Amino acid sequence: MTSENDLKAAIRSIPDYPKAGIMFRDITTLLGDARAFRQAVDQLVQPWAGSKIDKVAGIEARGFILGGAVAHQVSAGFIPIRKKGKLPFKRVSVGYSLEYGDDEMEMHEDALARGERVILVDDLVATGGTAEAAVKLLRQMGGDVLAACFVIDLPDLGGADKLRKLGVPVRTLVSFPGH
Repeated sequence: MTSENDLKAAIRSIPDYPKAGIMFRDITTLLGDARAFRQAVDQLVQPWAGSKIDKVAGIEARGFILGGAVAHQVSAGFIPIRKKGKLPFKRVSVGYSLEYGDDEMEMHEDALARGERVILVDDLVATGGTAEAAVKLLRQMGGDVLAACFVIDLPDLGGADKLRKLGVPVRTLVSFPGH
């Protein structure tokens, strides 16, 4: 079993990216390590093993990689949640606030049937704004959001707590202080 320290060691930290003062947590190194990647996927879904999961929703872009692997692992369908204007079919959208403005995310209107049980997956939860918007979008379409799963939590920014206040259990594998 890979420990939290092993998973942390598989994540590259890049100082001052995308701007000065930010420590970027890069999971591409974890994805490139077959053992760490498998352990991360296994650990993300472990609390819900044996549960009925209809869909896994992944947030663009790294959430697609992790979410696809999680969906495969639990034999569920996959829902891509994308930034506005990236999906080709009829879409539903939700707006959300960013640090410097607003944005929208979308999913296809037929991606989820009312009452389907969904797990949301992304690589990292920071302030929680994007994940909160994704939960609202899934619920707007009638989804039962069982949990939100992330490889990395930046607890100082409060995103996981924001999701818990929405009644969504949160699963994270590693935590890094700061932002």
